[in-house]
Amino acid sequence: MLEPGVLTLAATPIGNPLDASVRLVRALGSADLIAAEDTRRLHRLLTDLEVEAAGRVLSYHEHNEAERTPLLLEALAAGQRVLIVTDAGMPVVSDPGFRAVRAATEAGHPVTVLPGPSAVLTALAASGIAPDRFAFEGFPPRRDGRRAAAFEPLAGEERTLIFFESPRRTAATLASMAAAFGAERLAAVARELTKTHEEVLRGTLGELTAWAEGTEVLGEIVIVVAGAEPTTASAEDLVEAVLARAAAGERLKDAAKEVARGRSGVTASALYDLALQRRG
Repeated sequence: MLEPGVLTLAATPIGNPLDASVRLVRALGSADLIAAEDTRRLHRLLTDLEVEAAGRVLSYHEHNEAERTPLLLEALAAGQRVLIVTDAGMPVVSDPGFRAVRAATEAGHPVTVLPGPSAVLTALAASGIAPDRFAFEGFPPRRDGRRAAAFEPLAGEERTLIFFESPRRTAATLASMAAAFGAERLAAVARELTKTHEEVLRGTLGELTAWAEGTEVLGEIVIVVAGAEPTTASAEDLVEAVLARAAAGERLKDAAKEVARGRSGVTASALYDLALQRRG
């Protein structure tokens, strides 16, 4: 059961209604107020789950979050059970909800989460790409120039990268990724996860670009891209950065420590000694 005066975020199925948790079913049937990204999708889910919403249903999406959030706070202040759901997956993650969470916490209202399906984690698990360290990048920019500019600084990122994308832009996005990260970088495209036509395609970015350009891409898309291969810098490569920091006023020993921080195969003492030699 939901607690009075508590804002609850609930993950909804990303495709298959049978993935709904028992807690979600109970929450939908007991909430005093359900804030839904799309009320039609909510009513469809309620029908699939054979649940009747006892409380009020309020439309709550990216275009009305600002004006509707005070209504959620009023309901919380009145001791009502307030539930936020989105079309699929977890609220807040590339979906509405963050504004409400921030406002609720600032007003002193507790916030809790009913965990459940996640397109990000489902795609990562099925991709066959290293899952130990990853970063979720959301939707890339729509325009070619901005998309290329957004991918450029990610080219050296060693963590696995996960993106959402529209099926209409998947081919263009994969081509931009191949240009920025290299056509041989491993990746996976997951579509229609948990649905009847679920498909996960794995290969290089070059191969996936050719696939997307040669077919009609359909469904909800998640792109998983392998991280860049780690590079090991030598003291010779980094000493100029140490000397530059020292020239700007930093103590040489401190500069060596900062430049060496997080680097594999290079110690602060080695950088310090080499910087002293260069100065001499």
